[in-house]
Amino acid sequence: MRRNTFSASTAGIATSALGVLGVAAGLGGLFAPARSLSIGWLLPLSGVYLQLDRVGGFFLALTGGVAIPVGIYLIGYARRDHLGPVPLAVVPLFVGAMMLVPAAGSVTTFLLAWESMAIASLVLVFTEHRRPVARRSGVFYAVMTQLGFVAILAGLMVASAAAGGTDRFDQLAGVSEGTRAVVFTLTVAGFGSKAGLVPLHAWLPRAHPEAPSPVSALMSAAMVNLGVYGIVRFDLQLLGPGPRWWGLTLMIVGGVTAVYGVLQASVQSDLKRLLAFSTTENMGLIILALGTATLFSDAGATSAATVAMAAAMLHLIAHAAFKCLGFLAAGSVLASTGLRDLDRLGGLARRMPATTTLFGIAALGASGLPLGAGFVSEWLLVQSLIHTRTQDDSVVALAAPLAVGAVALTAGLGVATMVKAFGIGFLARPRSPQAAEARESSASMRAGMVIAAGACVVLAVAPLIAGPAIRAVAGSLPASRMNEFTGLGWTIRLPGLAGSIAPAGIAAVVVVAFVAVAVLMRWRARNNPAPAELPLWACGADQPTARMQYTATSFAEPLQRVFDDVLRPDTDIEITHLAESRYLVEKVAYRTRIADAVENRLYRPVVRAIRLAALTVARAHTGSVHLYLAYGALGVLIVLVVSR
Repeated sequence: MRRNTFSASTAGIATSALGVLGVAAGLGGLFAPARSLSIGWLLPLSGVYLQLDRVGGFFLALTGGVAIPVGIYLIGYARRDHLGPVPLAVVPLFVGAMMLVPAAGSVTTFLLAWESMAIASLVLVFTEHRRPVARRSGVFYAVMTQLGFVAILAGLMVASAAAGGTDRFDQLAGVSEGTRAVVFTLTVAGFGSKAGLVPLHAWLPRAHPEAPSPVSALMSAAMVNLGVYGIVRFDLQLLGPGPRWWGLTLMIVGGVTAVYGVLQASVQSDLKRLLAFSTTENMGLIILALGTATLFSDAGATSAATVAMAAAMLHLIAHAAFKCLGFLAAGSVLASTGLRDLDRLGGLARRMPATTTLFGIAALGASGLPLGAGFVSEWLLVQSLIHTRTQDDSVVALAAPLAVGAVALTAGLGVATMVKAFGIGFLARPRSPQAAEARESSASMRAGMVIAAGACVVLAVAPLIAGPAIRAVAGSLPASRMNEFTGLGWTIRLPGLAGSIAPAGIAAVVVVAFVAVAVLMRWRARNNPAPAELPLWACGADQPTARMQYTATSFAEPLQRVFDDVLRPDTDIEITHLAESRYLVEKVAYRTRIADAVENRLYRPVVRAIRLAALTVARAHTGSVHLYLAYGALGVLIVLVVSR
């Protein structure tokens, strides 16, 4: 036990220390001149080249900011969940690899850091490898991440070859239009896979729930951001400004990802799987905002493009804060109860009040409502879409309203999703002995969550703290450098557009109203007669039970009916009759399973085709040396004929 305690403390302190260094280095990259470091002896042939500019500094600081609370949380979580020495040793390595990705200044260094990050995350996903579902999720993640790496590798090789064989990022510009199109297609596919964009998202709801909760927080709040970083760095900065079809592509992919992700999240009963699909939703909103900025910049709506880019950067920060908090709170519930199923949870508000409050802050941020961390960024995105002044451009005139509809539908379903997760999982009556006997998490776990919650509250009330960083990044990107974004103050104003909002004012009004209501109720309570206790009339049921309340499945059933053609649920109703008569029913069991429709319709046919091809090729390998010699002779003959 002492060795495990020491390992947990060491891993947690190392993770948080790396986070502090990442924040410090990232802020230096944001607000100081770009700096570079070349270490030729560290890697054969090419060496290691690091360069930190504003874009890289932003993502580095964001990654470090997530690592700080996760490291503190990890100390208590590892002791309570008994994490072994391997995952404890790999967590700091994972954070270090993620921090190297935005600091890389050459293709070789970037690919090395990217693959190191992928390998470290894969090891952590396999933490509970004795469970079959964890092994399957790990294998699926390994295949998807390596396919994405192949696409990234091919795209960067094409870009490097077209730029004269250079390895440095700052020398990749100036390639032909055809090359830019190929690189854009390959890199969006590769980085989009890491960001969880539809249809390359299937690994995310598999891997995130099976990893330890601190790792889930790192993957969902930091690692997926680096997929967005790849698109921003290579497609929007180095090869940008892109043509309008780049913007349309990103808008379509982002809109579909946001709607599909939140729709899947709304019908999940597994808390961590729900949060994983919520990550897909929010990555979709960010990519939609980046596409909007690209399209509007090409159409000449520079003010709207700048606001959309600011919305994307602010939502990256907000999502990192509330999703980190959400997964840490879910891990607290899992460590206390051993459950992730919302249908078996409930009653946690009394047993775990701190975790309940902190998860409520995360849910408010994820729902996009006022006083939530994600509200201002989503408001900025909607404002950029509805206030664009290029009505004579038919493409923009058609794309903007459709994007507004996608954002609105996403926001509405997001509210329903978080109401279900918070209301049923924490406020309802307990539905299992584990939930009824839950106990609050340890001090270090609560401390990590409080830090993340503090970031959520600051972003909800005073997003102006992120203003300098957003201005620095937006000014470095071709799509948004035309107009400086100066609207993030106590009152948020849109540069060049109509509209403003004051998050701090909204918060002040809510606080004043809450205090006024509390004072009024206390005053009325003094003047009311003494309460009398009488028996409750409740149709013969004087004590409500958990069976009388909504479950997560029943709460989502109306949405399941509305979107039945998209979700394709597998529903089973089992009726058990009494032994005395088939006309009397003893019980009715209703089960529903909602699989990933994209995975079923796209991935399974591809897997079947690959498996069939592998079986066909296997038939040619009989083990006969004579047959292999014949294959070799036939190959030599074909080469001779072709070369002639």
